[in-house]
Amino acid sequence: MYVPTGHPHEHLPKLVRREDDRAAEVRALGAEVVTGDLTRPEAVAAALDGVRRTYFGLSVSPDHLLAATVMATVAKAHGELDLLVDMSQMTVSQMTATSTAESHQQRQHWLAEQVLDWSGLPVVHVRPTTFLDNPLFTTLAARSIRENGTPALPFGTGRTSPVAAYDVAQVVATILRDPGEHTGKVYELTGPRALDMTAVAQAFSKALGRTVTYLDVPLRRWRTEVLTNAGLPRHTEQHIATMARLHRANRYDRATTDVERITGKRPLTVEEFVAARKDFYLG
Repeated sequence: MYVPTGHPHEHLPKLVRREDDRAAEVRALGAEVVTGDLTRPEAVAAALDGVRRTYFGLSVSPDHLLAATVMATVAKAHGELDLLVDMSQMTVSQMTATSTAESHQQRQHWLAEQVLDWSGLPVVHVRPTTFLDNPLFTTLAARSIRENGTPALPFGTGRTSPVAAYDVAQVVATILRDPGEHTGKVYELTGPRALDMTAVAQAFSKALGRTVTYLDVPLRRWRTEVLTNAGLPRHTEQHIATMARLHRANRYDRATTDVERITGKRPLTVEEFVAARKDFYLG
C-alpha cells in the first residue's frame, strides 16, 4: 500500500503482481491499482512516483530479500519518502547474524531488515508473530477438525499467541496515517495472550459449539502425511515446517501490548477469530 503526497486519504495506490479478483476488490474500495513486480526496479520506481509514505510487504516468497533490496535502492534514489513500514516477522527478534535454526523465509526477513536499516530510509519494522490466518490455524486445522474434532499439530506443549491479519493491518494503517514518533521503531505484534495448544483447542470448542481436542503428532509424521500433501510451494512448506518445529521448541511463547498501544483496540482472541469463520471450520 502506498500513500501519496498530500492528505493520507486522497488516494491509496496499491502495487499488485497481477490483475485478478483480489486486485478488483481493492480497486472497488477506491484504491488506485498499479500492476508490477517488486523485484523489478522500474515497476517499483513507477509505483513510488509522487509517494511519501509506503508499506512494503509480500507473501512468503524466495524473492523476499531481492524485493526488499530493490525497494530500498529505488526508494533511496527516489529520495522523497517520509516513512516506509516494513512487514517483517517476530522470529527476527530472536535471531542473530549467524543463527541457523530458522527457515529460509525467516532468514530473508532478518537480512531484509538489515538492508532497509543500512539504507538510511525512515523505516518502521512491524514484526507480527504467527498469523491466525496461517494454514496452521485455518486450512490444516479445519481439515482435521472436520475429520475427527482435533487440530492435529506438532506443537507439543509449546505456547503461542497468534495474531489476526486484520489487527496487523490496523497497526500498519494507523502508522501510515499518522507517522508521529514511529520512525525507527520496531513493533512486535501478537494476540492478547500466549496459550498452549490445549487452551487453543478450548477456544475452538467455545467458538464452534462442539468439542475440539488438541492432538499432538510427531513433527516428521505431520510433515510427511499432512504438510507435504497440502500442495504448497517448497519454500513455503519449509517455512511452515520450521514454524511448527519452533512452536514445539516454545519459540513463540510471547505476548505484547503493541497492537492495543498503537490502535487503541485489543487484538482478536483465538475464539473471536474462529467464531467469525464458523462455517469455514465446520464445512
